[in-house]
Amino acid sequence: MDSYSKDKHNPSQVDGDSCHPEEIHWPSLFAAISAISAVGIAIGLGLPLLSIILEKRGISSTLIGLNSAMAGVAAMAAAPITTKLAHDFGVARTMLWAVVLAAVSALGFYYATEFWMWFPLRVGFHGATTTLFILSEFWINAAAPPRKRGLVLGIYATVLAVGFAIGPLIFSKIGSEGILPFAVGAAAIMLAFIPIYIARGENPVLDEKPQQHFLRYVFLVPMATAAVFVFGAVEVGGLSLFPVYANRVGLPEASAAQLLTIMGIGNMVFQIPFGMISDRLKDRRPMLFLMALAGLLGALALPYLIHHWWLMAGLLLVWGGCVSGLYTVGLAHLGSRLTGSDLAAANAAFVFSYAVGTVAGPQAVGVSIDLAGNNGFAWALAGFFALYVVIFIVRTVFSRQRT
Repeated sequence: MDSYSKDKHNPSQVDGDSCHPEEIHWPSLFAAISAISAVGIAIGLGLPLLSIILEKRGISSTLIGLNSAMAGVAAMAAAPITTKLAHDFGVARTMLWAVVLAAVSALGFYYATEFWMWFPLRVGFHGATTTLFILSEFWINAAAPPRKRGLVLGIYATVLAVGFAIGPLIFSKIGSEGILPFAVGAAAIMLAFIPIYIARGENPVLDEKPQQHFLRYVFLVPMATAAVFVFGAVEVGGLSLFPVYANRVGLPEASAAQLLTIMGIGNMVFQIPFGMISDRLKDRRPMLFLMALAGLLGALALPYLIHHWWLMAGLLLVWGGCVSGLYTVGLAHLGSRLTGSDLAAANAAFVFSYAVGTVAGPQAVGVSIDLAGNNGFAWALAGFFALYVVIFIVRTVFSRQRT
């Protein structure tokens, strides 16, 4: 489907832009964007909070990492069933129940005194938030007019990034003692209930079940799902192990933290411009290719610039924008290709691919550092971008041969 010529005999391969209303459904967009932003705040607060509390309890780093990995496992498990739940119970109702489950799970960590209890809580929390991500993005894609889809998704990505940034800031102010941080996280999630409930009458309706098996959607729009896989792998693998890499090459801890902050700024400031640029393109795949190519060149440049702070800061500012742009533009590309139940299922496949990337990224980067030394960090990240470049070239050549 993602080839340059569409299969007219496959009913799933619908050009979403050809049958989409031009008006923006603002209540829907506000509900979906504000809801997922509240969840982003809670996740940004919860991830460092839970790790620090486990460390204080004397849990080993290996077990903390294993418990944290439940996030990716839960996401991969929740993605295939989310569309079915939304079809059976409705998009808004499924999201409202997911909000409640996520909030209860967030508060449950405080009362869970045994470490084993944190595993089902992680699964419940991240399974529920995965459902919210899938259905929010489907809702946004369904409500955004084709000519402004990139802009709307750029706003979504920016607001979400701000939410993730606010979470650690709140954590730095309230600390990890007592029930307060857990209550704040649960309250932030419950705030998402309000806009979803208000706009429940505007939520998209899934009258039909998806026409393909769930895994088929991973390959139906491969330039989108491959983009988000690379994004997940580089984002989580890079952020998780950049402090280790920086320390091993002799970069002061404060300087490393500042560089990560600059990369985060790049994540935020480029998404709306990238989204607006993508709206002017008939085909977003060349833009995805150029961002992956920029990511590849930037990753290869890391070992040569790591000791030149200002050059490194400039690189990471643009590089961070290109990395996150794979998510934003990839999601817009997805929305331009499919509609209805197929779009909802494809959104689930999109988030599933992201979850696989978040599991594969840290493992690949860690192994690469162990095998190849410090430069293995950059080479592993470059490898993910190179994979996308190769997929694009192969599919382009294959598509031209078919036509």
